Amino acid sequence: MQAGSKSNHLGLLEDPQVLQQEKIDHRYGYRIIKIVFDKVFSLIALIFLIPVFLIVAVLIKIDDSKGPVFYSQIRIGRNGHPFKMYKFRSMIVDADKKFEKVVDKNEVDGAMFKMKNDPRITHIGRIIRKYSVDELPQLLNVLKGDMALVGPRPPLEREIKQYTEYDKQRLLVTPGCTGLWQVTARNSVGFHEMIKLDIKYIQKSGVLFDFYILCKTVEIIIKPNNAY
Repeated sequence: MQAGSKSNHLGLLEDPQVLQQEKIDHRYGYRIIKIVFDKVFSLIALIFLIPVFLIVAVLIKIDDSKGPVFYSQIRIGRNGHPFKMYKFRSMIVDADKKFEKVVDKNEVDGAMFKMKNDPRITHIGRIIRKYSVDELPQLLNVLKGDMALVGPRPPLEREIKQYTEYDKQRLLVTPGCTGLWQVTARNSVGFHEMIKLDIKYIQKSGVLFDFYILCKTVEIIIKPNNAY
């Protein structure tokens, strides 16, 4: 079964032009509806989530009083545009500097790092990651236009350096706070499977499909699907 999956991925690499930038850019109606809805929803959500932000901020400070509440990181967006993505801090203050100490313990293949029992994650960090609460500040990125509510996960620059031409197609659209990968397989699959789910989302993307993914996102926040 693993061999079949590998050969299928290699087949996709031989024909990398699965998506067309021109076709994506010319979906004017969908793009306008998506942008307007994203900004209105994000603004309303941020207002209603103020109590949650305050509670999470206090818990983070109680857990680690010396560190900041928020964490920002440079991610790569649509067409390779770099931007600063916001999250609640779920790791120790110098987590980035200690990355080299854990990189060899990566539990997935390809250009992505995942480690279930990452020692850099704080006690409160594990809880807010499980319920995806650490992602809520990304609503600010949606308001700024760097991200959408639904779309592929925004990668790190070091990950892009390992991308094939097929993988780079996920950068043809605006990255999202949630997506098809997050609400289905998530950490139960590797990098190549995540890419395929992103390509599938871009091919099927539409108002109703985005709404479906948003509903599934609410469901997994209430009942987590192996997030860490």
